[in-house]
Amino acid sequence: MKRLVLITLALVGGLLYLNAAEDKPRTLGTIERLDPAFDDLVAKDAVLEILGDGYNWVEGPVWDKKAGHLLFSDIPSNSVYKFKPGEKISLFLRPSGYTGTREDLMEPGSNGLLFDPKGRLVLMQHGDRCVARLNDDGKTFTRLVEKVGDKRLNSPNDGAFKSNADLYFTDPPYGQMRKGKPWIFPDEELGYRGVYRLTPEGKLTLLTKELEYPNGLAFSPDEKFLYVAQSNPKKAIWMKFPVKEDGTIGEGKILFDSTKFIPDKKGLPDGLKVDVKGNLWATGPGGVLILTQEGKHLGTIATGVPTSNCGFGDDGTTLYVTADKALCRIKTKTKGVGF
Repeated sequence: MKRLVLITLALVGGLLYLNAAEDKPRTLGTIERLDPAFDDLVAKDAVLEILGDGYNWVEGPVWDKKAGHLLFSDIPSNSVYKFKPGEKISLFLRPSGYTGTREDLMEPGSNGLLFDPKGRLVLMQHGDRCVARLNDDGKTFTRLVEKVGDKRLNSPNDGAFKSNADLYFTDPPYGQMRKGKPWIFPDEELGYRGVYRLTPEGKLTLLTKELEYPNGLAFSPDEKFLYVAQSNPKKAIWMKFPVKEDGTIGEGKILFDSTKFIPDKKGLPDGLKVDVKGNLWATGPGGVLILTQEGKHLGTIATGVPTSNCGFGDDGTTLYVTADKALCRIKTKTKGVGF
C-alpha cells in the first residue's frame, strides 16, 4: 500500500511538473540594457512572450479600446488577425489590403492599422494602393485617398492621427513587389515616395519627399514633432520634424542613425510608437530600439529576427510586437500615448 501511495504521489508530482512547464510562456530573444534609464521603462525580469507564430510577415499591431482586443496584419496572406487575451488568435478580416484578382503580388495585404477618432478601423492597403476605412458591415471599405492628382499612390504603409483628426501617412512602394522579386517596384507613377497629411475633409498635402523609403511614423506627446523611420539599408535612420501651426512640417534632422548595425543585426527602421514620457519604441536593426526624444539609445528588446512594428495595448503598459512570423508582447513600466 505504501508503495502504491508513493507511486501515485510521484505520478501526481510529474503531472504538476508537466502542467507547470506547459503554462510557462514561450519567449523570444533577449533584453539589451545600455543605459540605467532603461530600467525605469522595462523591468529586469521582463520577457518577450510569443502569443502566436507561423504567419508570413506580420505588421501593424493596434489595440481596440472598445472591444478589448488587438488587431494585426499578415501582409502576404492579405489578412488581419485578432488577439483577445484568454482566447485563441482568430481571423478578423480577409481580404484586408487587396480586393482584386491578381496573384503575383508579394505583399498585397494591409500594412499599418489604426483607429480614427470615431473608433473606426483605418487600413494602409498595399495591393489596392490606398488608405481605406472599414465599413460597418465589417467586409467592405471606403477609400479615403488613392491618388495624388491623376497618379496613383505607391502603397501606403503606416499612419498616425493628430488630435485634430488629420491623418499623417507614409507612401513607400513595397506593395508593388512581385513574388520572388523583392526591392523591385514596377508600377510607380509618382516618381517619389512621400509623407502626407490628409484632413477629415479629404484635402491631401505632401509634407516631404526627401526620404527614399519612409515607413513608420508617430507624434511626440505634445505633437510638436513628427518622427519618421526610413527603411533604407544604406541610410537606416529615424528623422525628427518640427510640426508647424498649420500642420505642415519644417526642416527635419536625423534623430538616430542605425546604419552601422545593418551588417550584424536583422531588420530595418520600420514601425514605431511613443510613450507618455516621450520615448520612442522603434522597430529596427536588432528588434525594438528604445530611444529618448533627444535620440539617446537606452536599450533594445532584441528579437533576433526582422521586426516590423509595435503598439501599446491592454491598459497601455503592454507593448505588442510583430516580429517576423510571430506576435509577441512584453510588459513595460510606462504607457503609450493615448492611454
